[in-house]
Amino acid sequence: MIKRTYKYRIYPTKVQKEILEEHLSLCRWLYNHFLEERKTFYEKNGTKVTCYDQIKEIPKLKKEKPELRKVYSQTLQDTARRLDKAFQSFFRRVKENKKGKNKKPGYPRFKGYLRYDSITYPQSGFKLKDNKLSFSKIGSLKIKLHREIEGNIRTLTLRRTTTNKWYACFSVETNKELPEKMEIENIVGLDVGLASFLTTSKGEKIENPRYLRKSEEKLAKIQKCHSRKSLKSKNRKKSRIRIARLHEKICNQRIDFLHKLSSRLVKNFQLIAFEKLNIKAMIKNRHLSKSISDASWSRFLQQLRYKAEEAGVWAIEVNSKNTTQVCSGCGAIVSKTLATRIHKCPQCILTIDRDINAARNILKLALSTVGTTEINACGVERLLPTTKQEALYL
Repeated sequence: MIKRTYKYRIYPTKVQKEILEEHLSLCRWLYNHFLEERKTFYEKNGTKVTCYDQIKEIPKLKKEKPELRKVYSQTLQDTARRLDKAFQSFFRRVKENKKGKNKKPGYPRFKGYLRYDSITYPQSGFKLKDNKLSFSKIGSLKIKLHREIEGNIRTLTLRRTTTNKWYACFSVETNKELPEKMEIENIVGLDVGLASFLTTSKGEKIENPRYLRKSEEKLAKIQKCHSRKSLKSKNRKKSRIRIARLHEKICNQRIDFLHKLSSRLVKNFQLIAFEKLNIKAMIKNRHLSKSISDASWSRFLQQLRYKAEEAGVWAIEVNSKNTTQVCSGCGAIVSKTLATRIHKCPQCILTIDRDINAARNILKLALSTVGTTEINACGVERLLPTTKQEALYL
């Protein structure tokens, strides 16, 4: 069983946008009402209100607030389940905090206009046919189906972005089984960085696009104009959307780059080795946090994992400790600082770029530590001598 999410742009009319906004605001009101109810009950009586108690309460609320009848019933029920998930996550974080992880639990908060931006149809209430998406109590909306949906649709979520664009997200389940691992012919080790986004064990370097850095000057001008607008004015709302559009463009550029790069690697190689990074700890470095976030290593590695799994490619994660210090030719430790960009081994006289050296070490670690019997059966054993020769040759 494979689970996927398909995301499509929808184009509601002006009237339909008003209806969708009204449905969002009503679901947001219900979410905040249920949150306040749970909070007050616990503070006064010390009792907990369950999700099912609040779902049973919805028909009574419809009599008190007739506007709720405009929203599909299962969508209102999903709002109660969404709040329950928020409380479950809160209690889980409280337990982790007691174990000494020192994390703020983060009590569920009341949702403002920009913080509640989606509604969900969990089972029914929608129909997709001939590039039209029909909803109960909304009507038929135009949708851009840029690819076919494969599998059974389970849920549908309508999401509004900060730039007032609307998207339909279909959660799909397929009965397809994951393919067996491919016979290995081409192998590669990857070393991610900031000077160059990616360095392979083959010697190829992928430049870091730095989309945020390139747009910083334009972003600063727009934000400066935004800060001068009067609070709660129409001009301030317009300038907020301008800023959001630029951030959206940067995000789309980054995602497009990562998808193309990860797809190319999965198509060309049958075994991909990469390093295990503690990115949350690395972001705490105030000098590098913006550059690391702009590179988006975490999303790239996530895409690489799931694409490799669906294609039957070996994706192996290894510990990155000392991969830059160890010589890929002879295994000797050659100490170097971050400023030293060239690896020079005094023992085997190997001179290569430090990132290429690290990528080769990552590949060797992957080949030596993961399921040797299975990998050798796929034909990696015959490739090991060639990788050693390449390292010595360089």
